[in-house]
Amino acid sequence: MTDYKAIRACAAGYERDMVAFLRDIVAIPSESGQEKAVIERIRAEMKKTGAFDRIWVDGLGNLLATVGRGPRLIAIDAHVDTVGVGTRSEWKHDPYKGKVADGMVWGRGAGDQEGAIPAMVYAAKIIKDLGLRSDEWTLLLTCTVMEEDCDGLCWQYIVREDKLRPECVVVTDSTNCAVLRGQRGRMEIGVRTFGKSCHGSMPDKGVNAVYKMARIVREIEQLNGRLKSDPFLGKGTITVSFIDCQTPSLCAVPGSAYIHLDRRLTTGETKEQALAEVRDAVRRAGEKATVELLRYSAPAYTGTVYETDKYFPTWCFDEDAPQVAAAVETHKRLFGRAPKVGRWTFSTNGVAIAGLFGIPCVGFGPAEEAVAHTVNDRVPIEHLTRCAAFYAAYPGVYCAANPKPVTPKKGRTRR
Repeated sequence: MTDYKAIRACAAGYERDMVAFLRDIVAIPSESGQEKAVIERIRAEMKKTGAFDRIWVDGLGNLLATVGRGPRLIAIDAHVDTVGVGTRSEWKHDPYKGKVADGMVWGRGAGDQEGAIPAMVYAAKIIKDLGLRSDEWTLLLTCTVMEEDCDGLCWQYIVREDKLRPECVVVTDSTNCAVLRGQRGRMEIGVRTFGKSCHGSMPDKGVNAVYKMARIVREIEQLNGRLKSDPFLGKGTITVSFIDCQTPSLCAVPGSAYIHLDRRLTTGETKEQALAEVRDAVRRAGEKATVELLRYSAPAYTGTVYETDKYFPTWCFDEDAPQVAAAVETHKRLFGRAPKVGRWTFSTNGVAIAGLFGIPCVGFGPAEEAVAHTVNDRVPIEHLTRCAAFYAAYPGVYCAANPKPVTPKKGRTRR
């Protein structure tokens, strides 16, 4: 019988190691496409623990490691890349120092979401220390790249190129140690208007593409108020996130203007529907413009270019789905109480794992979602030990509750 008190105690015993490790990786800048150094540091820590059967890096640069050799593959995922730091003077603590203060580790990536990585690595160490390995399952840890730029691209590579398809995946993006079971999807749309350039001293001789775009922007703002809402996942949204124009000089009428749209998709909204709505907004503005789903084609730090559409499907599982129920049960056995069950506001690698491939997902990770991408990026130290215990216990609880591999019920993933 599993001793959950021993798992908690073992996790607490590694608190100092996890904090030191997290401070090291926070100190390494690791924006999307620049993760090589942080991947090497994580790999070194994995080797140091002696807990893994195999550690390797794939062609995209994802770091993967396994514990055990059982036939059932259970995965735990964290992305290692971060966004930039913005204006340094706005930070209370140096974003690359991993400052320890007020019971937390502070710095870029501490909360979003490198804080999960020490918990994952030391969960493997706990499994080794306490003899929790099983002939039934293999635990796969995935430390993935480029999520901030293109969430889920890493898992497209893992499933299609590495040929790995777990039975279920724990996504460790910030949940504040709640169990999360879904998120809105998203897509990125580009809109461009065309006019006619001329000298700024005689604007009547040209056609200003910015004025055309301004009328479209007003319609996009109004479109946001008409979008569908879901009682669990929330409302679909659309916003202009970038605007630009092409002009011969600052003394000329722009001949072209461009906006980038961030579209969040709730349950039942489709890629085709979202594009049609933007085209209708252009029509309502009385203008003509190109509207396109954008593509991602930036190189990974390995040099690999793995192109994809910037479309990331919505996903959601019922609370009684096997992987969700097992997460709730794991929390109860470890901490003596049921966790809060909810959903993410932002996007995660689940858009590919569950949204594209239908692999069952559940979320459990350290740090509040609200600190992501802010100058207050941080993680409570207590969350590191709590998550390490959870990750160590989850495979056993999941497999005990589901003695045979689970085939997802049709319709469980909402797209």
